[in-house]
Amino acid sequence: MATTKGHMMAQSTKIQTLIQDALKEVGGASAQLEGVRPPDPERVEHMKALIDQLGAVRGRPLHYPYIGSGIGRGAYVELEDGSVKLDLINGIGIHVLGHSHPRVLAAALRGALGDVIIQGNLQPNREYFEFSKKILELASRRSRLKHVWLSTCGTMANENALKACRQKATPARMILAMNAAFAGRSSMMAEITDNPSFRVGLPEYHEVLRIPWFDKKDQRSIENSTRIMKEHVAKHENNICCFTFEPMQGEGGYNVAPREFFLPMLDFCREKKIPVWVDEVQTFMRTGNFFAFETLGIGDYVDVCTVAKTAQTGATFFTQEMNPKPGLISGTFSGSTAALSAGLEILEVLDKENFMGPKGKIQQIHNEFITMLKRLGETTCRGHLQDPEGMGLMVAVTPFGGVKEKVDKLAHALFKNGLICFTCGHGTYRLRFLIPAVITSEDIRTAGEIIEKSIQGLA
Repeated sequence: MATTKGHMMAQSTKIQTLIQDALKEVGGASAQLEGVRPPDPERVEHMKALIDQLGAVRGRPLHYPYIGSGIGRGAYVELEDGSVKLDLINGIGIHVLGHSHPRVLAAALRGALGDVIIQGNLQPNREYFEFSKKILELASRRSRLKHVWLSTCGTMANENALKACRQKATPARMILAMNAAFAGRSSMMAEITDNPSFRVGLPEYHEVLRIPWFDKKDQRSIENSTRIMKEHVAKHENNICCFTFEPMQGEGGYNVAPREFFLPMLDFCREKKIPVWVDEVQTFMRTGNFFAFETLGIGDYVDVCTVAKTAQTGATFFTQEMNPKPGLISGTFSGSTAALSAGLEILEVLDKENFMGPKGKIQQIHNEFITMLKRLGETTCRGHLQDPEGMGLMVAVTPFGGVKEKVDKLAHALFKNGLICFTCGHGTYRLRFLIPAVITSEDIRTAGEIIEKSIQGLA
């Protein structure tokens, strides 16, 4: 079979040499970012001017005074003021392999040389096919998922999931969802999201039926949640299109639940033929398996699943029975060529380099990070740092009793002192960390020192 010009370009030794030369240049600069450092005094005013201008363009200021310089090293990132921060939020979960990872950069560069910047569902290139094939192979290892459709982000992946569920269960429209859920920023996903502050001024459609999340302090939590689900179904029989949940809640507080919490509800949904949609936009790649439904051992119940963030694009998986009819889902954009190429490389790295499984790197990082937080909570930060928990690379802790104003103040103090994280939760507010899978033990020790310093400075 004759070789296409596109394949010739992809295999070009000259292009590969140029990419390696570029990576060598980036690597030389990246290696100089040896750890956290304060801003360069000569660049402070420059950074402030950029921050102010960007705030004016956006119509509101940035949450943190953050504008990246375009380079980092693993868990570290350099900002425009010359400072270096320990990045433990990673674009709210996008950069699972940290900053300036050579294999990810090489893949992105190869993708950037393609003939188009953005690929679509009408005219895909080779990267679309290869990414789709790989991610579906991973999804189908421990589930009945048979098909995948790409989109540009988690919100669009979730929109496609909901449309598929409603088409399958037509004319049903009601949605079973958890308290404290987060589903995205579109009008419909804001409705599923259980945070009124995220939909101020938006109309209420009253299409979501809430189920309490697992409460580890309540011995009857599993029984109560299952009972409430059954009550909803009894009241809205034949008008429920799906049950959706995050295997571990993200924005709602990094709330975890055991497998036993989900099983009675999943069995009931199976009995009532209610489609089960698992939202893994944030948990994908982070829990010690590619999918949290694998970690929880519930893959056989999953009818629809959504991912994004770490994948570098969005994707919606369907079983054969849930595969939408032609015309229901489409979209001009499926992802940039560079993102699809980089996403495929990330999948390969995590699949082949001992990151997954009970003894993999992700679980080791989780154990070490949790141990660090527990040590602080039991010693120098006693009374100010409680309940560290999570799954894999998703970790949260409750500082200062979970009081919103104090937690927000601590998050900004951490940023100033060189560590980037974020807040989450309802009622009880928490610090959340989305830890890069390339973090080292030394980096975790540095994180502990910054957390300790910042808490003691506010206590």
